[in-house]
Amino acid sequence: MSVIESSIDVPADIAPVVFGQLDANIKKIEKALRVTVIARDGRLKIIGTDSAAGAAGGVISTLSELARRNGIVTEQNVDYALSLAEENREAEVLEVDADVIARTITGKPIKPKTIGQKKYIQAIRDKMIVFGVGPAGTGKTYLAMAMAISAFRANEVGRIILTRPAIEAGEKLGFLPGDLQSKVDPYLRPLYDALFEIMGPESFSSNMEKGLIEVAPLAYMRGRTLDNAFIILDEAQNTTPSQMKMFLTRIGFGSKVVVTGDQTQKDLPRDTVSGLDVALRVLSRVDEIGQIRLTAQDVVRHPLVQKIVRAYEEYEMAKKRKKGSGK
Repeated sequence: MSVIESSIDVPADIAPVVFGQLDANIKKIEKALRVTVIARDGRLKIIGTDSAAGAAGGVISTLSELARRNGIVTEQNVDYALSLAEENREAEVLEVDADVIARTITGKPIKPKTIGQKKYIQAIRDKMIVFGVGPAGTGKTYLAMAMAISAFRANEVGRIILTRPAIEAGEKLGFLPGDLQSKVDPYLRPLYDALFEIMGPESFSSNMEKGLIEVAPLAYMRGRTLDNAFIILDEAQNTTPSQMKMFLTRIGFGSKVVVTGDQTQKDLPRDTVSGLDVALRVLSRVDEIGQIRLTAQDVVRHPLVQKIVRAYEEYEMAKKRKKGSGK
C-alpha cells in the first residue's frame, strides 16, 4: 500500500483539548491506526496509508467537534471514535453526544456515550418493557436509573421502584446480622449509589420517606400490583424463571419497566436455569417489549474493562467451539 500525506485544520483554541494531556489523544490515534501526526502552523499533517490517514482524519475531525461543543474530550470519546473508525462510522459519536437524559447534582450531563446506549435509551422511551442485556460497564443500570429519575421529575410516573434478587446469600437473609434494612442494603448498594449521584442524598431521603422511591429485594414484589411506576429489575440473570414471571406479571397501568442483566455473570446454583434467559426467548416476539443487547464496544468504564470483556468473550467462544468439536 502506498503512503500518502493529508492535512486537517484544528483551531488553536481547541487544539489542547483535542490533543489531550501530553498529546495523549494524538499518540493513541497514531498507535491505533499506524499513522504519524505532525502539528504545524495550526494544521495537522497525517502520514499513513490511504485508509489509515482517512480514518485518522475522521477521528480528529470528530474530536474537534466534540471539543467545540463540550470543551472536553474524554479518553472514552477517543477509544469509541477509534473503534467506529474501522467501519468509517466515527461521526456517529456526534449523534450520540447530543442526547442529554438528566444531570447529576453537580450539573454533569448524563447521556448515552455509544450507539448501543442510544438505542437502549430510545427503546426505554418507546416501549413499556425493555430488557437491557450486556457485559459489565455498559451503563445498563445507571442509564435506566437516569431515565427513571427523569420520568419521575417530569411527573410521567408517580414513583420509582428498584429491585434485584439477593442471590449471593441464597435469599436466606435471616442469617445476616442486623435489622431488615441492614440485611438487604449490601445487595442494593449499587442502586443507592446511582440515586445519590443523580438526585442527591436529601432529595433521595425525602422521597424514600414519602414512599415515592422504593428499593427492595425481588422477593418483596410478590403479591403486589405496580401501577404508575418506573420499575427497574437489576441483575436479572440471577432470577429463576418463576421469579421473573412473578415480577413481569406485577406490572400495572401507567408503568414502565427496565430489566437489566449480564448473561455471563450468573450466581445461581449449578444447573438452575436463569429467568432472564427464559424471558428473552419467550418474549422475543411481543411487540411492546424491547430487547437491547449491548456489547464490549459499549463499555464506558476504563478502557481496560473493555479489553477484559472482549478477552472473556473470546475465551467463551473458543470453549464452545472446542466443546462442539468434541475435543
